[in-house]
Amino acid sequence: MRRRTIAGYGAAGAGAIALTLFVGWWRVDGPGAPEPIEQRPMALTEMDFRLTDHEGNEVGPETLIGRPTMAFFGFTYCPDVCPTTLSDISGWLDDLGDEAKQLNVVFITVDPERDTVEAMAEYVSYFHPAIRGWTGPEGQIARIADGFRAAYERVPTEGGDYTMNHTASVFLFGAAGRFVTMIDYHEPREFAVPKIRRALEEETEGAT
Repeated sequence: MRRRTIAGYGAAGAGAIALTLFVGWWRVDGPGAPEPIEQRPMALTEMDFRLTDHEGNEVGPETLIGRPTMAFFGFTYCPDVCPTTLSDISGWLDDLGDEAKQLNVVFITVDPERDTVEAMAEYVSYFHPAIRGWTGPEGQIARIADGFRAAYERVPTEGGDYTMNHTASVFLFGAAGRFVTMIDYHEPREFAVPKIRRALEEETEGAT
């Protein structure tokens, strides 16, 4: 009888884990994720937005021109995708060593209502020091997301609160501002780091 009970607990635990993984997939990569925008991201030189970084400095497309860029959209209340991805990015930057100094690395909020400059400053402090946090008015967030072809949406939760669904991939641009490629959520390090090096090797012609 005891063996049967233990087996029952094991099956229940495995079922709970499977359900958790399924819910994560549903929200990030599955039908519950924002609809993908089937367009190539614009060149940074063609974008127009004004945001503020986590130190209170005004930033725009010109901030990124001249060095390769790695960018990720998310929010500080994100329960798993954002901290996981920012931890992955931190590991990739460690792997790059001195090469990482050549990169712009930005974390752009899709939840400016809660993600103030102060909130972004605290949040990015938990990750690699090269990562910059960007926030700003909702209209400007929408403009940069549109330029990147990134999707996001506000989703109500119980108790009158909300969460955000958003594109979970990392965007890579060359120094001249041209889109290079994307790193998918949970992409293995052995594939992600070569993609970053590819962006680093993009010619800088046209960069200012």
